[in-house]
Amino acid sequence: MPHHLLRFSRELDRRLDALTQTTGLSKAELIERCLESGVAALEAELMVEGAKAERAGTSIDQLLRESGLGA
Repeated sequence: MPHHLLRFSRELDRRLDALTQTTGLSKAELIERCLESGVAALEAELMVEGAKAERAGTSIDQLLRESGLGA
């Protein structure tokens, strides 16, 4: 697995240190969990935005026809 060099602010590094003490997890595990949940949220957000952008050019008549509610 490739490794990446990440630089964190002192405050964020302090918070990660506190979490390692509290949870017993390594910084690497905590960072990976944060990234996984953050990437999942970002993917969902971008998918919704992409769907909105696709629909933005669609007329209300077309939307109604596609949904089966229109003529």
